[in-house]
Amino acid sequence: MSSLQVKNAAKAYGTVQVLNDINLNIASGEFVVFVGPSGCGKSTLLRMISGLEDISSGEMRLDDRIINDVDPAKRGIAMVFQSYALYPHLTVFENMAFSLTMARAPMAERKQKVERAAEILRLTHLLDRRPAQLSGGQKQRVAIGRAIVRQPKIFLFDEPLSNLDAELRVQMRAELIQLHSRLRATMIYVTHDQVEAMTLADKIVVLNGGKIQQVGRPLDLYDDPDNKFVAGFIGTPTMNFLTAQVTEVAQDHVVVTGLGGDPEAPALRIPFKGFDPSIRTVELGIRPEHAAIATGPATPGGLRAKVTLVEELGDLTSVHTVLTNGERLVAQSHGRRHQGAMETSVHIAADKALVFDTSGRRLRSAAL
Repeated sequence: MSSLQVKNAAKAYGTVQVLNDINLNIASGEFVVFVGPSGCGKSTLLRMISGLEDISSGEMRLDDRIINDVDPAKRGIAMVFQSYALYPHLTVFENMAFSLTMARAPMAERKQKVERAAEILRLTHLLDRRPAQLSGGQKQRVAIGRAIVRQPKIFLFDEPLSNLDAELRVQMRAELIQLHSRLRATMIYVTHDQVEAMTLADKIVVLNGGKIQQVGRPLDLYDDPDNKFVAGFIGTPTMNFLTAQVTEVAQDHVVVTGLGGDPEAPALRIPFKGFDPSIRTVELGIRPEHAAIATGPATPGGLRAKVTLVEELGDLTSVHTVLTNGERLVAQSHGRRHQGAMETSVHIAADKALVFDTSGRRLRSAAL
């Protein structure tokens, strides 16, 4: 197990800046997930760590060793790619042992390491098969096994589950968690799927526009995002954002009105200490589980809304609505609720609302 430190790292292709001012500490044994939309720089950062991309400026340390200019093969890092990259003419054993074969390791050593990895990944009965005889999940496990036999300091995963169907992805997520628990190895995993990030990670690194937006434990990012981007990216269904006007600022609360562009919308009293009275327009972040839909027509004290879609998922029901000004809001509740009325109202849990300024910066209350 090894630690990794990234200090002021940047990557540019000519005049195009892909990553800028990346500072990150990954502790020994952590499972860290890089997450963000396509083009945010997460895969580029992973490739910089592996040595497949040069670092334009800054510093990377693996334990106490600067690795900026160290050859990828000498960094002690193993990478699992989105494509399985298995040799079709070799057996599972031969694919997993490939790096040891190239290093001219004795057959006894190859056999011992491959059999140990195969036992961990439940591949022992498949060692004589070729890739064409394997399922997608089995091929992915072989690719991971090939990395395990190298006994790397750090495992890197670049969207390894994207080629699998939904059922296999769930299964492989569970297997990766169990693998990390057994090996206690340092693992860095790249994905654009925030569900994978939430379920796999000890720590999530959210990137956007070539910069780190926030680093933290999954539920910390869900409950306490630093900005509107993180709040909207983490969580499914995504967080709702409603524009509102500040009409009163008190010592321990702030009152907002005009939600959803509705002049008849009720005022919301949001607990907040130390609010800046110069701010007059805010955006409220509302998780779907903190918005309740009336079971029938509009009721007093709620936002007027029109139901556009009801998703009944068995244990959960998501109701999609459009407010007076066209802003969309999704409410989610447990159980099965048929929404018969097209015109209804939405009731917001004011004490759960997050407050952002118009630039997307999170406004945090002092301790109440």
